[in-house]
Amino acid sequence: MTDNSALQALADNGVSIWLDDLSRERLTSGNLQEVMDTKGVVGVTTNPSIFQVALSDGESYSAQVAKLAADKTSLEDSVTAMTTQDVRDACDVMMPVFKATNGLDGRVSIEVDPGHAHDTEKTVAQAKELRELVDRPNVLVKIPATVDGLPAITKVLAEGISVNVTLIFSLDRYRAVMNSFLTGLEQAREAGKDISTLQSVASFFVSRVDSEIDKRLDAIEGEHAATAQSLKGKAGIANARLAYQAYEEVFSTPRWKNLEADGAKPQRPLWASTGVKDPAYPDTMYVTELVAPGTVNTMPEKTLDAVMDHGEVTGNTIEGTYEESSEVLDALERLGISYSEVTALLEKEGVDKFDKSWNELLDGVRAELDKAAQ
Repeated sequence: MTDNSALQALADNGVSIWLDDLSRERLTSGNLQEVMDTKGVVGVTTNPSIFQVALSDGESYSAQVAKLAADKTSLEDSVTAMTTQDVRDACDVMMPVFKATNGLDGRVSIEVDPGHAHDTEKTVAQAKELRELVDRPNVLVKIPATVDGLPAITKVLAEGISVNVTLIFSLDRYRAVMNSFLTGLEQAREAGKDISTLQSVASFFVSRVDSEIDKRLDAIEGEHAATAQSLKGKAGIANARLAYQAYEEVFSTPRWKNLEADGAKPQRPLWASTGVKDPAYPDTMYVTELVAPGTVNTMPEKTLDAVMDHGEVTGNTIEGTYEESSEVLDALERLGISYSEVTALLEKEGVDKFDKSWNELLDGVRAELDKAAQ
């Protein structure tokens, strides 16, 4: 897969490496194929923020923008046309991996409009539309794990559409996501669909947890200050490790075994937000500390390059850590840091951030269309 020992060690330990980035430039220059060949990348994730950055490079999209403007295509339809073309082309590049892994990898994700995050029916409708527009078997439709997103996950899977569930921060919500996944498979099976073709990942966010909790730990003074400082940089990894424990529990139940007997594939945990935001921490920690079979780690290329350069993969770093991880979260509660408050805030901020990026994307495309129409 790759000549790099650290990346090969990740693959050997059951971790699929996905790239958290996509742009027209990556596709037209052949760079996506290059990172597949040289950096072991076997999947791609996108989100509104990534597309907002990509489409701000007007030159790569100028020909398509000119045609859309000439055709008087609406703003929303123009954005959809541009993003789905990128994802469709990336799916084509990834197709050999998709076929070689029997559909496990070679996946490319595209997210529903974050403005629909709290509207179940609009999310379902757009998920169907995106699946049809991309029209590739290796596309994953991303749905936020909001309360209103949970029934949408079930309905979309029941329609036979593979799903990437995004913006998961809390263990309770993750368990609800896995339940929505199982229910969706059950409904798909009942409708006569081939559930062996359905794939799903559950994107559990890591670094943002540390960013928020570390800020609160730094605010603690007095007799508990030393304890607070000793817990910095530990919450994100502890939270993710406990998520893996939940995954192991759910995917060993009789309910799951019943679906597995009919060809179902488990919903893999995907570690997202793995770029280290605090320079005081090792820049590979959200990769090397979250190694376990049946997982995906989606990385910005900067993190991927850091792992290639100096990452030390020592085998499974999740097994045997559950008691220690629980103690980290318990210690935070004893310091007055509410886990439920932090994770609820992070979900809200995550939706708001993507919504803001989406609106910036709309503004940028509007300006390009207006310019092309002159």
